[in-house]
Amino acid sequence: MNNTQQEIVLKQSSLSQIHSSVKVPSYNRESIQAGIVHIGVGGFHRSHQAYYIHQLMAQYNALEWGICGVGLRQADQNIAKALQDQDGLYTLITQHPNGDIDNEVIGSIKEFLWIADGKEPIVAKMALPSTKIVSLTITEGGYNFNTATQEFNFENPDIIHELNNPDDPKTVYGFVAEALRRRKKAGLEALTIMSCDNIQHNGAIAQKMFHAFIERQDAELFKWVKEHVTFPNTMVDRITPVTTKQDIAYLEKEFGLQEQWPVTCEPFIQWVVEDKFVQGRPALEKVGVQFVEDVTPYEKMKIRLLNAGHSVLGICGALHAYPTINACMQDKELSGFMRKFMDTEATKVLDPVQGIDLNDYKDILENRFANPNIKDTVSRICSESSAKLPVFLIPTLKENLHNGGEIKCATLVLAAWYVYHHKLVDQKQQPLEVIDVLKNELHQNAKDPILFLQQKDIFGDLVDNEKFVALCQSYISQILDTNDILGVIRSI
Repeated sequence: MNNTQQEIVLKQSSLSQIHSSVKVPSYNRESIQAGIVHIGVGGFHRSHQAYYIHQLMAQYNALEWGICGVGLRQADQNIAKALQDQDGLYTLITQHPNGDIDNEVIGSIKEFLWIADGKEPIVAKMALPSTKIVSLTITEGGYNFNTATQEFNFENPDIIHELNNPDDPKTVYGFVAEALRRRKKAGLEALTIMSCDNIQHNGAIAQKMFHAFIERQDAELFKWVKEHVTFPNTMVDRITPVTTKQDIAYLEKEFGLQEQWPVTCEPFIQWVVEDKFVQGRPALEKVGVQFVEDVTPYEKMKIRLLNAGHSVLGICGALHAYPTINACMQDKELSGFMRKFMDTEATKVLDPVQGIDLNDYKDILENRFANPNIKDTVSRICSESSAKLPVFLIPTLKENLHNGGEIKCATLVLAAWYVYHHKLVDQKQQPLEVIDVLKNELHQNAKDPILFLQQKDIFGDLVDNEKFVALCQSYISQILDTNDILGVIRSI
């Protein structure tokens, strides 16, 4: 910020004062109506769905499709404060590989409701006639299902409470069920519930879990929900690192803009959605969203290549003490290992994807991962791996085992993940950051490889496969003996 530059606090009333090189909403935000209630407002939602809606508003004035953000966790306090203080506004910082930066204030989030401020406003908002869609980015763990059995977890204490107290919701299931109950009673149309999480068949998973909960809680409501509520599958993609203090400082230094929680992302963006909406939908095809009959091939491609590729880099890179994904990509041995996994294991079990050349897609992925201006941390990629690996990587391994295909790369990644939790330090003896809901169990079970592989919720029945177990134990021994993950990678 130069000496003549005035400091500006990001709010609706200050938009006209913001530096001209930062784009601001051109539409009348006072006229926005929240047709979408989104649960789980994090960086990804703000770089992706909220960005798409913003573009639709800016180009086509589709103000009836604004977003009401909802936070159902105590941990949502900071995002609640940021968005409430800033009238729902935030800055999207798009980092191009060549160093160019686009800065834009996004205005599609009309308001934000936090559970600690009251439950009734959240239920009432979802029950309004103007609300057409409830969308979700609640992470894999938010769906409350057993990853091995794919069944709803009725033993969750919050779920038990909601089953006995339908008018006092605590989880996404209780809130949505109560809102649907009110809509049914008022004779209103139902809702589309749209998962935007990195889970294959995310709409089908959401449908199965909501159906299981609602059938147990309210049999009459379940009949109505089964007939009227839709759950489209979606595939979402945009690399969105965790916001850093440097991102906040950049906006203040360059533009004098005080912003509590901006979002940094890459320029690439993709959204593929099944066209199954009960009350209509925003015309997002006008801004590049693909609406298809079946999203399965697209989501499988993305999960098995991009998400699994991230885990390959993140877990192995963490052991080697690389801080970021782009640093991993600068290591030709590690980046080559990831490409080998994609070419020889993941691609072999993918279905054809209409309009996509898989080799081109993988080339683009490598360029995206290598973007030097997206400092995506390996700790973020490794976080919640107990929920990610059973979705992103282990299915590829199991299918190749069944088909007689190659399993070396995926097995080595799981061996590295064991060492990650066994040692809790990288090869430079620096502590590894473990962010996982199963953190304690993973460390306890990582005292022995077989005990670790017996975690059925993660590995299913892999421990019963002698070929896999022998190979995994061999890799674990090599990593522990040499303290050199790249040396083991070279050996395969």
